[in-house]
Amino acid sequence: MFKRNPFGHYLILKKWLIRYLGFMTHRRYRGFNELKIEGSEIIKNLPDTNVLFISNHQTYFADVVAMFHVFNASLKGRIDSIKNVGYLWSPKLNIYYVAAKETMKAGLLPRILAYAGSVSIERTWREGGKEINRQVKFSDITNIGTALDDGWVITFPQGTTQPFRPVRKGTAHIIKRYQPIIIPIVIDGFRRSFDKKGLMIKKRGILQSMIIKPPLEIDYDNESVEDILEKIQYAIEQHPTFLKVIPKEELEAKQKLDVTRQWDF
Repeated sequence: MFKRNPFGHYLILKKWLIRYLGFMTHRRYRGFNELKIEGSEIIKNLPDTNVLFISNHQTYFADVVAMFHVFNASLKGRIDSIKNVGYLWSPKLNIYYVAAKETMKAGLLPRILAYAGSVSIERTWREGGKEINRQVKFSDITNIGTALDDGWVITFPQGTTQPFRPVRKGTAHIIKRYQPIIIPIVIDGFRRSFDKKGLMIKKRGILQSMIIKPPLEIDYDNESVEDILEKIQYAIEQHPTFLKVIPKEELEAKQKLDVTRQWDF
C-alpha cells in the first residue's frame, strides 16, 4: 500500500494517476483523432529495466502520454492498438520520461504529470525563454541512471519540439555510461493535433502516427559520442538528409485525409 519508487513517489498514487489520466486522454488518440501504431510488438519482449526510448518531439505532453498508452496496451497483448482503455487498470509503474524541470513546475497539471513519471532535469542551454550556457548537473545524470536501473526511460534527445534540431550530447553520454537497450520511436501528427503544450486539442480528425523501431545497435565501448549522435539522428529521422520537399499530390492527399476521415468511436 505504501510502497515507493526510487524517487519517493507512492506507487498506489502513481497507479491511480495513470489510470485517471489515461482514461481522460484516451479519445485524443482513439476518437477525436486516430493514432496509427507500427512495431509495438517489440515492446512486449523488452526486459523490465534499463531500456531507453529515444524519439523526436512535437508537443510537451501529448507525445509521452501517447507512449504510456501504447506501451501498456502492448504489454497487455494489444499489438499496434490501444482499443479498450482497460489495459491501464494495471499499468507498468516503472516508466519514466525526461523533462525540463522548468516545464514540470509551470502549473498544477504539469506537477501532477511529473508525479506520474517525470525525471526532471535542468536545461543547460535554455531557461525562461532565454539562451544560457550552464554546466550539466551530475545529479540529473544520476537520476536518469536511477530511472534506468528501476525501469524504462523515455527521452527526447533534441530537447525541443522544433524539428531537425541537433541532438544534445547529454543523451550520448548517458548511453555510453549506462549502456541501455535503445528503442527509437518516430512520431508524427501531434503538432497538427494539439497545441504546443499538448494539453489542448487544436484540430480533430488528424491521423497521428507512432513507429517503434528495433533496438539500435551501439558499440558502447568503441563508438564516439559523435558517432552515437549521428545514429540517433538517423534513427528518429531527424538527420538533415530527411529534409525533403513533399510532392504536391502527396501533400494534398494528406490534407484531404486529415479533413475528411471519419473515425470509429
